[in-house]
Amino acid sequence: MARSGPEVADVFRRYGEAYRERHGASLCTAQRRVMSAIELCRTAALGGHIEHCDRCGHQRICDNSCRDRHCPKCHSLARAQWLDDRRSELLDTQYFHVIFTVPQPIATIALQNKDVVYNILFRATSETLRTIAADPKHLGAQIGFFAVLHTWGQALLHHPHLHCVVPGGGISPDGTRWISCRPNYVLPVPVLRLLFRRLFLNYLVQAFDAGELQFFSSLEPLRTRHAFLRHIAPTRKINWKVYAKPPFGGPEQVLKYVARYTHRVAISNDRLLGLNDGKVQFCWKDYRDNSRRKTMTLVADEFIRRFLLHVLPEGFQRIRYYGFLANRYRAEKLALCRQLLQIPPPAPNLEVKKDYRDRYEEITGVSLKTCPQCHHGTMIVIERFECAPCRTPRMDTS
Repeated sequence: MARSGPEVADVFRRYGEAYRERHGASLCTAQRRVMSAIELCRTAALGGHIEHCDRCGHQRICDNSCRDRHCPKCHSLARAQWLDDRRSELLDTQYFHVIFTVPQPIATIALQNKDVVYNILFRATSETLRTIAADPKHLGAQIGFFAVLHTWGQALLHHPHLHCVVPGGGISPDGTRWISCRPNYVLPVPVLRLLFRRLFLNYLVQAFDAGELQFFSSLEPLRTRHAFLRHIAPTRKINWKVYAKPPFGGPEQVLKYVARYTHRVAISNDRLLGLNDGKVQFCWKDYRDNSRRKTMTLVADEFIRRFLLHVLPEGFQRIRYYGFLANRYRAEKLALCRQLLQIPPPAPNLEVKKDYRDRYEEITGVSLKTCPQCHHGTMIVIERFECAPCRTPRMDTS
């Protein structure tokens, strides 16, 4: 069912051109591409098809989506498929939700060096978890986990952090047994915090020395090594935020939570409340005030600026897998995990290729074929129309 309220696309369509005129010099190619894709999503400019109900004769026009990974309206099927795939890999053990966050002085550098610093965030996080887990003083096992990059908070400000879903145990060094962690306790957070900070800052300094970091505008003074080291020095003395807790409702709860953010960026259309007089109103959860739901109003220019903070570099992988869940060894290692945990192997996948509408209904339970008018007939495609070549945006579909 179509939304009756405002959408992110409405903000871009109404105020995007004026934003380009005011801030064109500061917009990168990726941000321009995202703006164009969202503006044209589900419009005739991208083509589409006409469907006809075989029972009541109802017709509807379905415009194509932009398929850009930053678009709030796209990738619901991909998200559902990803969740289904992860669910099939769950083991009969505890699962923990571990979050790694960088302090604000580092986040400021990350905003101007997304590719380099976000990669460092993944690298430092994965090495921290695997190193501490492999230490016999803590777990003494090879663990497996996946990490999802978030760069935003509820108010859409820049807040880079990783959400990791970690099974509560791992494979022994000799591969002969499953080592479980203690109930409701995976790894010591103070130890994780210290190692994460040390690894991250070491890799950041290495990136600076290799000339991989760029600084401009207010950060231009950091181009000298002395100023750069002075900027990050205070972060060596503070506690970096690392959280680890078991999911209250089991592993399914964490998967569903993380899946909400794997195939979109910054804000969902459901959170938008109003779009009037050049201002955007949306709801947000204030975690500093007992997670109370509040309403925030921003001028459209500021809303667009905050949204574009979270545009990722082209081809950047925001979901990554490590340990026994690493792509190269996943099938073999998961089979060993199931054997050690005495879990029966999953049923073989004999599925034949299906129409995307059938697959969507199978995963989500929502039918895209049933007639929305009579609720009995089937919508059949009777005509297709092509997009307008001059208006087709160049999309980032990675």
